[in-house]
Formats: sequence, structure tokens, C-alpha cells
Amino acid sequence: MRREAALQSRRRRPASVVAVTAAAPLELTTQAFDFGLTWTVKETMARSSHALVDDGRVWLIDPVDDPAVMEEVAALGEPVGVLQLLDRHDRDGAAIAQRLGVPLRRLPASVPDAPFRVVRVIERPGWHELALWWPDRATLVVSEALGTCSYFAVGHGRVGVHPMLRLLPPKAPFAALTPEHLLVGHGPGLHTGDVTLEIEDALADSRSDIPRLLLRLPGLLRSGI
Repeated sequence: MRREAALQSRRRRPASVVAVTAAAPLELTTQAFDFGLTWTVKETMARSSHALVDDGRVWLIDPVDDPAVMEEVAALGEPVGVLQLLDRHDRDGAAIAQRLGVPLRRLPASVPDAPFRVVRVIERPGWHELALWWPDRATLVVSEALGTCSYFAVGHGRVGVHPMLRLLPPKAPFAALTPEHLLVGHGPGLHTGDVTLEIEDALADSRSDIPRLLLRLPGLLRSGI
């Protein structure tokens, strides 16, 4: 009897309900330019993603997914690949590549039939990073070593070196390049002014700007970086 009563009691218990909260839509800014699109999440980390267009083909770089942006990307041309330039920048690349039916190229040694070439920036345990150099467009895409958001650009210019690379900034990979456009993984792209000089200054001032970074650090930490 006791066993039967216990079974009846369990049968009468309401099923547990798991609340599922939909993720809030991302707040983004977008930058359209002649050969692509940049979108940046409005947050302290300022994650930026890019779509590069050449002859109707579109490559997505370290993309963060957003339905409205993906509609804009679709209007640019035919997606042909998703590129991940930093080992820890998984973001939404795999899901986007699967949905679009295109390959995800993670840290590729080269990109077939692309107008840009791969530049090796950092290769060490815990940090593997590539950049892209598009000579015909004088465009440099840097995932992490350089950035334009508040915790990168702590000096007088619009570009800065990643806080963890300031003591030994990666100068050699960029030494022979003369970009007029800079696209980064954190912050807005640069399409005006002397971009090459700003990159050179950022690398040259990497160490001397450390005190400015330290002064800004408490505010950045409070912002959740």
C-alpha cells in the first residue's frame, strides 16, 4: 500500500518546467565600404567582424552572428568561406559556415582563389594569430594584435597594440606593408588618414604607452573587460 501510494504521489507531481530565456538582440554599429562591411558589437570588448567582397564573392572574417547583418552580407554577393584568424576567436563562425554551406577555414595557411594573402603574426603556445593583406585594396585585417577600441588605443592615435603584447609588439609581420585601410577584431575599421603611419606609431609607442594603459585599466575593469 505504501509503495502504491508513493507511486500515485509521484504521478500527481507536476512536471518541472525549465525556463528558457531568449538571448537579447545584439546592439551593433556597421561600417559599409567599397569592398565590404564591418559590424561591431556595442560593448567594452567591441568585437568586430568583417565581410570582404571581390568579384561577387564574399569572405566572412571572425564573424559574430546577427540576422540583420547577415541580410546585408547576403546582398553583397555569394559567400564562399568563413575565416578564423585567431585560435580563440571561435565566435559564431562554425554555425554561420554550416548555415551558409561554405567551409570554415580556421587559421588557414592560405585561402584558395582569394585576392588577399595570409600573414603570420604570432605563433606561440596559447596564441596563434594570422592577418590578411590585400595589396590591390591596400587593406590589412588584424584579428587581435592591433585594435582601435578603448583598451587598445590608449595613446594619441586611433590604433593600439593589445595590452598583453605591449612589451614585445609584433613589428616584423607589418614592417613591409603600407595599408590605407585597417580592419581589426576589436573596434571600428580605419579608412581615412595615414593608416600606415598610425600603425607604425602604435607599434613604436607600444611600451611607452603602458602608463596610459595602467591609468585607464580600473575603468576598463569596471566596464567588464
